[in-house]
Amino acid sequence: MTAVRPARREHPVEPALARIPFPHIDEMSRQGQRPGEPIAVHMEIRLPGQPDPARLRAAFGAALRRHSRILVREAPGRWYRRRYEWELTGAPDVEPVGFPPPGPDALARARALALVEAPPLTLSPPVRLDVIRSSATSGGCVLLCRIHHTALDGPSFLRVLATAAELYGGAGTGPTSDRAAPACAEDPEQAILDPGPALARSARVAPDPARGAGHRAGNGLVLGELPLPPRPPGAAYTVNDQLLVVTCLMIAHWNRLHGAPTRPIRITMPVDDRPRGVDMPIGNGTRLVDVAFGAREYDKEPDPETILALLRRTARRTKALRAAPRPPLGRGAALLTAPLLPVDLRASITRGLGRALGPWTSTTLLSNLGRIPYPLDFGDAGRANAVWVSAPTRMPRGLTVTTTGTLGRLHVGLRWSRALLTDAAGRELYGLFEDYLSAVSAAARSSAVVADPIAHEGGSR
Repeated sequence: MTAVRPARREHPVEPALARIPFPHIDEMSRQGQRPGEPIAVHMEIRLPGQPDPARLRAAFGAALRRHSRILVREAPGRWYRRRYEWELTGAPDVEPVGFPPPGPDALARARALALVEAPPLTLSPPVRLDVIRSSATSGGCVLLCRIHHTALDGPSFLRVLATAAELYGGAGTGPTSDRAAPACAEDPEQAILDPGPALARSARVAPDPARGAGHRAGNGLVLGELPLPPRPPGAAYTVNDQLLVVTCLMIAHWNRLHGAPTRPIRITMPVDDRPRGVDMPIGNGTRLVDVAFGAREYDKEPDPETILALLRRTARRTKALRAAPRPPLGRGAALLTAPLLPVDLRASITRGLGRALGPWTSTTLLSNLGRIPYPLDFGDAGRANAVWVSAPTRMPRGLTVTTTGTLGRLHVGLRWSRALLTDAAGRELYGLFEDYLSAVSAAARSSAVVADPIAHEGGSR
């Protein structure tokens, strides 16, 4: 008698998902992750109205599909793999748009979450958008976004959000102006003050003595709205150069107050040359350069002439740094991400080198996204009237400054590691930023008056 075997059920085989290796920036971010130090970019977009939930979810989902590079998750792999890889999923694993219940502390709760927790890399997309609605009948809302920085940066997410706004409200999202910098007059000053020895240790932001003993997890944050610095016609320095000088003077003043050693202040500056149209490459697309300020440039409280001289030198430095070809994170990062060893072993080496080279890590990071080039018009919910961004910060740097320009105002995100500063100290540091922004702006305006006294006289009538 022949035994009859039950028929086997055939399970459909899912098609293999497309995979792409991590670029250098993504891999360095992935290797450097440490517990208690979130790697999330935080973004807040203020709208005068409130969008319809179903329409916004549909528009954002369509924008994700249009910019499909954002629909990724980290692919699983064996311990001996040589590369991290992204899986392109084509569709979200989870609903990325949320509508938390409105309330007086809803924004504070969502902001606190953004500073301690990044969206997981194991679920596509690694971004979350929460609509924080006002409890008032006629109130507006805040689009609070969390973006895992290993997967993409702030400008990439803004491009996706601009597409969502177009699909929701029907307004165009093309850049409102080109990104080419206007021609600058040549700087007649030839002497360049030495920014300090190249191998000297970087200045550190002095820790707040009131922070207490032990490591505190998470980041603190201050968001501010300030006047946009002027740029006199023909000036050699840009708004970005002014913000670099403001950041340097802020840290120098803080360190003098707290008796920190006088060392070169090095400010990491992202450079982003990507187009802002619908074909903008999505991901981490910036390269990082360090702008150095020698101790002799900031060891005293500056007067307007000193500030102007520092602005001109800074303009020359940033112009040279932007023009110099180099890998996105430098040649050392290119070597650490070469697929010569298993990724887990390379990650251990990277973290060890990070600790060993900590004294030479830059003092802080200034990320100036510039004027937001998209209208971000959400139709019946209105057009964005403020955009704040804050970049994640980890020790030993412990401090980042992120700025945007919206409707003629400067929106500042000052973010710090709670292992370095208390919230009260962070607010005090922001006050110094505000004071020095005023001083640098006044010096820039005075230079315009001196350069063109007739034009100034005519304008005052």
